Amino acid sequence: MPKVVSNLWFAEQAREAVEFYVSVIPDSRIGHTTILPAETPSGPPGSVELIEFTLGDQAFLAMKAGPLDSFNHSFSIAVLLEGQAEIDRIWDAFLANGGTPEACGWLRDRWGLSWQIVPRVLSEMIADSDEERAKRVTEVMLGMVKIDLAALERAFNG
Repeated sequence: MPKVVSNLWFAEQAREAVEFYVSVIPDSRIGHTTILPAETPSGPPGSVELIEFTLGDQAFLAMKAGPLDSFNHSFSIAVLLEGQAEIDRIWDAFLANGGTPEACGWLRDRWGLSWQIVPRVLSEMIADSDEERAKRVTEVMLGMVKIDLAALERAFNG
């Protein structure tokens, strides 16, 4: 069975980023690290580091390989959480570590990677077969920066 791994290219500080991510996201860990021993387009032997890690049940590979393309909103990591306390804890940890709040539960970490810190039930609410309920939740969510689960539930329930 194939394994799918998201690859994150960091200009620098890949290890620092990964260590932060696994310290904040539950059930996460760092796996194997490889330092490339050969000359690469990114630099001399030893300049490229590959770090395998998991966040929850999702596999990632962080690569420190010098500047190439910056992270942008076309890729984000969504962290689906059960309650407001976990939303608050993770959101606050990212901001305290140099992150920047955006809109609708999105933030950008200090390395430029986009994250969505949202309740697991949000996707169910906005996909509800009752279009009026889904619309209310969507409109309330669009007015938020950090997600307020109680406000979403109030909108959903009318």
